[in-house]
Amino acid sequence: MSFGLGAGLPFMTVTEPVKGPASYFPSIEKKYGKPIPYWKDLIRASPLARHSELVAWLKAEHGLGHGHANALVAHTLAETKS
Repeated sequence: MSFGLGAGLPFMTVTEPVKGPASYFPSIEKKYGKPIPYWKDLIRASPLARHSELVAWLKAEHGLGHGHANALVAHTLAETKS
């Protein structure tokens, strides 16, 4: 969203806060030390297909917490369906 601050003044841009699964991404990168594309590539390369299987796999094999695993899987599968 942009709005003018007055005649001759520059425009200021206000960004909307990130919502949904992507709101977890900064904390996932900070906690696990890997960028989001790394996790998404792992999910896409997995032979598993069901959401719950992928979440369980990320938790068991890669040590992710449930919320972080769920956010990554939800966001990745939503992209695949688009």
